[in-house]
Amino acid sequence: MRAVIALALVLAIPTGASSSAPVAAPAHSRVLPLQGGHNFRDLGGYRTADGRTVKWGLLYRSGEMHDLTRADYAYLQKLGIRTVCDFRDTRERATEPTLWPAGHSPKVLSDDYALDMSSLRLPGDPAGWTHDQVVTAMTATYPKLLDQFRGQYRRMFAELLAGDVPLAFHCTAGKDRTGVAAALLLTALGVPRATIIDDYLLSNQHMAPMPAHPTGFWAKLSPEAARTFAGVDRRYIDAVFAVTDRHPGGTMGYLKDELGLGAPEIAKLRTLYLTKG
Repeated sequence: MRAVIALALVLAIPTGASSSAPVAAPAHSRVLPLQGGHNFRDLGGYRTADGRTVKWGLLYRSGEMHDLTRADYAYLQKLGIRTVCDFRDTRERATEPTLWPAGHSPKVLSDDYALDMSSLRLPGDPAGWTHDQVVTAMTATYPKLLDQFRGQYRRMFAELLAGDVPLAFHCTAGKDRTGVAAALLLTALGVPRATIIDDYLLSNQHMAPMPAHPTGFWAKLSPEAARTFAGVDRRYIDAVFAVTDRHPGGTMGYLKDELGLGAPEIAKLRTLYLTKG
């Protein structure tokens, strides 16, 4: 049953590996050119409300890294990634471990826990689940991520404040737990809400199509439910912002009270990770 209710955050199908070697990337590439990269993206280049820009090459979001190849690890080593925040639960990390090469592993931060997916217990036969049912369940689930991952998000920001970068944060699909983390980070940096939502929705472009012949629980789902579980919807992240916006002082008040990001911390983050122009 746990595999059923964890479907959206754990089993969404990310972009798979290709058979070709990584190709030369443009000077600033949003999606990293990795053989086994899953929704692995640079958060650089986004403009802030005050006209500054998020620095490239320091902040990365991703799905699971189990499929990275030797060439991929060499590519990431050249990027100098120092810290990885792995939001996956104990079972996910044991099932699909990230096998960094000996002597070249970044500092990896993770927690032992079981993912709480109780709000995704949809009624009835999975073959009859509809798009609207899945959207409703996911919309209800997202605000709960703020509470369940508060500690891990706080630790991510502590690493950023300490300058332990380049830093990558990820879950399995790189769209839900990671999507909320990215939204909070870009908010702290002063990126406009519309841009943050656009970044969140990019996961829909970088997830692989559903397999022609699905197996396991995927085979039991209606096609529309499977497609919905495997993607993201603006209503999900809007539900998160609805919670933070209601906090005393709005979302900036939330960042201060729940994540320890008061005015001095916000100023430091922006000094470290923004550039003029």
